[in-house]
Amino acid sequence: MATSSSTNKVIVFTLSLILVAFQVVHADYYRPRPPVTPTPYVPKPWIPLPSPKPVYRPPTIPRLPAGSIARQFLDPHNALRSRLGLPPLVWDSKLANYAKWWANQRRYDCSLTHSTGPYGENLFWGSGSSWAPGFAVQSWVVEGSTYNYNTNSCDGSGMCGHYTQMVWRDTKRLGCASLVCDNGAGVFITCNYDPPGNYVGEKPY
Repeated sequence: MATSSSTNKVIVFTLSLILVAFQVVHADYYRPRPPVTPTPYVPKPWIPLPSPKPVYRPPTIPRLPAGSIARQFLDPHNALRSRLGLPPLVWDSKLANYAKWWANQRRYDCSLTHSTGPYGENLFWGSGSSWAPGFAVQSWVVEGSTYNYNTNSCDGSGMCGHYTQMVWRDTKRLGCASLVCDNGAGVFITCNYDPPGNYVGEKPY
């Protein structure tokens, strides 16, 4: 009898656990979800956003290797301009190609003839074959000693047009070329400037 009573208790207990488990599962899983009430759309007044200020990023300028032909031309130009508080020039491959083209036109005669192109232009000629770019540029720099800023002219019979082109305030780009002419005619060097300078009646800076 005790065994039957114990068995009944076990059965009742097991059924109770099953019922509780069913209720728990039923409550957690089958419970209907509450309806989702959409939030009514209320249009917001249009307010123009302030335009972001443009951020100026200077153009990336490739660094020229020290001792390169380009630097031999460019550095003395910018050293001179720096002494006068003028902005530096940048090397321009388009101008350099133009200078190279014109130097090749002078290959057979080394004549100090201007190309009359759209750029400012300084020319140099030297006999032999060992004239360096820096020497040509320095020969233009020393012309500054004959330039009279007050009268905007060259003192005496000296030349100063190469110098004034080097320090022209609006010029920004430089390109140059050097060529040993055929048949021992010497060395022809040309530099081109953009925008050009040496406008009649205007001071360079």
